Amino acid sequence: MIRKIIKINEELCNGCGLCAQACHEDAIGMVNGKAKLLRDDYCDGLGNCLPVCPTGAITFEEREAAEFDEEAVKANQAKKQAQKLPCGCPGTQSKSIEHKPVQVQTMYNIDAAPVASQLNQWPVQIKLVPVNAPYFDGANLLIAADCTAYAYGDFHGRFIKNRITIIGCPKLDEGEYSEKLTEILRHNSIKSVTIVRMEVPCCGGIEHAAKTALQNCGKMIPWQVFTISTDGQILDD
Repeated sequence: MIRKIIKINEELCNGCGLCAQACHEDAIGMVNGKAKLLRDDYCDGLGNCLPVCPTGAITFEEREAAEFDEEAVKANQAKKQAQKLPCGCPGTQSKSIEHKPVQVQTMYNIDAAPVASQLNQWPVQIKLVPVNAPYFDGANLLIAADCTAYAYGDFHGRFIKNRITIIGCPKLDEGEYSEKLTEILRHNSIKSVTIVRMEVPCCGGIEHAAKTALQNCGKMIPWQVFTISTDGQILDD
């Protein structure tokens, strides 16, 4: 049948993966670092992927294509829910990290005082946190990709301290965060927003969701973004 369906220009694609995250039907995947329409019958032609593409690589075209198969989409989603597979994103590439030795005055031992956590609330996962939680009132909000706390050694002291923290992984979590983040910003008196992400391209999803929420919440809220390298450095401060 002839119908409207997306078209991806691989020359314009920068491999960010935002379109794959926005496609609820899993019609788009990352292949060799580029977005690709995997199956015509998974594409509903609604174009949720278009507005998130930062390079304009996605457009519509009318061509011969298989009819959208909602039942096949549901079956595929159920299968993926049981086991998520890697999609070829650069963020999945493994490497060893060698840290330079740090001089310390004393060695850690079982009698040493534990480092105090700076976490101010629970839960912290974006999908679990209540929109109208009382701790959001007057808060300095931290929106962080969950890997950042493992990569950056002083994450509690540098970022969590004196902030309300919510985290997520745009690559592994189902759905998109921007709607819930918009509601959190809209219904609470948030003083500021700090976004912390990893340097890998797929982590751009959490930055995009936070910025979209800041644009859509109807408020002027100060914000800043920090990017953490995979060897634990702040790339832009």
